[in-house]
Amino acid sequence: MKEIHFSMKRSIIYLSLVFAFAMACTSKEQKKEPLTDEQLHALADSLAHAFIIVDTHVDIPYRLSHHPEDISVQTADGHFDYVRAKKGGLDAPFMSIYVPSDREDNGAKSLADSLIDLVKNLAASHPDKFAIATSPSQVKKQFAKGLISLPMGMENGSPIEHDLANVHYFHDRGIRYITLTHAKANHICDSSYDTTHLWNGLSEFGEEVVKEMNRVGIMVDISHVSDSAFYDVMKTTKVPVIASHSSCRYFTPGLERNMSDDMIKALAKNGGVIQINYGSFFLDPRFRGDNVDSTVFTTASQIADHIDHVVKLVGIDYVGLGSDFDGVDRLPKDVKDVSEEPNVIYELLKRGYSTEDIEKICNKNIFRVWQEVEEYASKATN
Repeated sequence: MKEIHFSMKRSIIYLSLVFAFAMACTSKEQKKEPLTDEQLHALADSLAHAFIIVDTHVDIPYRLSHHPEDISVQTADGHFDYVRAKKGGLDAPFMSIYVPSDREDNGAKSLADSLIDLVKNLAASHPDKFAIATSPSQVKKQFAKGLISLPMGMENGSPIEHDLANVHYFHDRGIRYITLTHAKANHICDSSYDTTHLWNGLSEFGEEVVKEMNRVGIMVDISHVSDSAFYDVMKTTKVPVIASHSSCRYFTPGLERNMSDDMIKALAKNGGVIQINYGSFFLDPRFRGDNVDSTVFTTASQIADHIDHVVKLVGIDYVGLGSDFDGVDRLPKDVKDVSEEPNVIYELLKRGYSTEDIEKICNKNIFRVWQEVEEYASKATN
């Protein structure tokens, strides 16, 4: 009964806010006056708390493994903790089980297991704040309870360690996407940062990994892979895939780590979704190189630029949010941590995005892909 009461209360509050805002908008339109920034910020904040916000890449596990601290309270460092997440309305941050490239054939699986254990212990230690999630339906139920869901994605396929059985193993451990590689080529595919072109795309084993991920119900993540590996994935996968934390190469020419327009079109044709990275390096070419002027900054408006570009290119159904919080050094000056998530929504509202559009960006697009992967796996394993 408490869950139902909480959910109804949240819905009533949201509907009241939207109704009040709609009335204000009608009044403004009648008077031919523009909406004020204050009104737009208020609506952005209310939407951030009314809608489930899914962020497909937050590097909390690796951060805590190197700098242990209690993120159930507000922390002095980092981009994420419970207090700031609640303030910003972030409900389902995918915990990145990040395995560095130098762990290829060097204890990758054991490191991944230790980080998964860390996330599970975090949820077990604070059951009033966090809960593991392995499906969209779990996220929705936990949202109704006021909990922050902790789904997990593994960044780098090295922990598969040349054994297809490990794909199912990591699914059983709660992993719901795998980024096929990271900064260097591994036994699965080439990396966007690696010029060796070891496989010229996916390895033969990598093709089997993609098929097995489809079969067991793990989303294929093409962030970090080379262009040729991306197109090999497109030929191999039977379900939509994701780019968990990538942005648009249109704004950063030459940065293969971001997606080209042709790749975004192919991703949309596949039914997949690109989750926009908030890191300044991914948003703005001025952040390439080692000597970036400290007075240079990016803004939430540039995050909206990348979202806009995807929407204009392929439509509203193929874009979402993948911040890379705690995994990047420089962030927009007005989205410095999870508490400022509403500023992204504010920028979208300023550009005329509807509440329905914003809900798709916040959760519906990624939920659609996640559910399609689940449904395919259910049929494949029965």
